[in-house]
Amino acid sequence: MSKQDAYIALMCSLPGSERLFVARQPPLSRIRLDRRLTALTPEDSKVLKILEHALSWSAYDMDVTDAQAIERCKQAMVDIPQPTLRKLFMERMELRSAVAALRLRKRGEPAPSGPFGVGRWSRHIPANWGDPSFRLERLMPWIKEATQLLENEDPLGLERLLLSISHKQLKRHAARHMFDFEAVAIYVLIWNIFDRWAQSSAAEAAKRFEKLAQQAMADFADVDFEGASA
Repeated sequence: MSKQDAYIALMCSLPGSERLFVARQPPLSRIRLDRRLTALTPEDSKVLKILEHALSWSAYDMDVTDAQAIERCKQAMVDIPQPTLRKLFMERMELRSAVAALRLRKRGEPAPSGPFGVGRWSRHIPANWGDPSFRLERLMPWIKEATQLLENEDPLGLERLLLSISHKQLKRHAARHMFDFEAVAIYVLIWNIFDRWAQSSAAEAAKRFEKLAQQAMADFADVDFEGASA
């Protein structure tokens, strides 16, 4: 089977997904997805692994600094030859760079003395540090909402916003690729977004349950049982 035919068969075997934030889980398990991805050539498989690792949501949790995340992605950029994947990669990095700058400023840090982050706005952001949206509100209309979510210390709300933006970016690129490697890579990145939200929602639900349970126990302890009979 030719590479083209193999990739057509691969894409046809991948199920569609429900709307983001409506679906409770990705459309198929990671084990089943990985089985299908064995149809990739070794070269494409390597690129996909690099891309997934560089854009992994779990790889950017609290124990990874923004500077470390940005440096990791700079190193990965040279290993991604496909123009579409390079473009969507850079879009994601520009988003993360802007959010990293918002976090840095919220901590009270001064403007970086040199370029900050990755992409077109690495010099623009430090030069407009004092502006609430870094003067990027027309190009990044979501930045005002992100700022408010940071101020409100709402990490789940911020993650939902960033996942939504990333999902829209990927869907836009997906419309131009149907049965090639880029289509496969975009599908996997969208799968990762669904998986990340499923994990975030589950973790948040567990926290809410624990909080409610603790409150219920506290209320139970406050009940006056004096005079009650068994």
